[in-house]
Amino acid sequence: QEQLVESGGGLVQAGGSLRLSCVASGRTFRSYPMGWFRQAPGKEREFVAAISWTGGSTYYADSVKGRFTIFRDNAKNTVYLQMNSLKPEDTAVYYCAARRGSYLSSQGDEYDYWGQGTQVTVSS
Repeated sequence: QEQLVESGGGLVQAGGSLRLSCVASGRTFRSYPMGWFRQAPGKEREFVAAISWTGGSTYYADSVKGRFTIFRDNAKNTVYLQMNSLKPEDTAVYYCAARRGSYLSSQGDEYDYWGQGTQVTVSS
């Protein structure tokens, strides 16, 4: 059974950078597309980025395009989210997710496994 554990969140000033990591248990992780989502207080969960199982295809929300990069290391069962030029509106709990399927998705209900989340706070 897949389990996902995020880390790397914290407090950073606007304009700063953070790198989130998501470590998965289970060999099948390597064949799953993965995604990052976030949820700010009082707001709905929103899609951030997704990556194919090979890492060759990526997809980003318009709000993070050009600032965030998703990548993965299947040998380490880890997917990353490099976040640069952070803004206060990026403050949220960030979740990684895995889906049993072959294509990327921005829809949270199409993901099968979720981590517990890691808090990112960007101060102005």
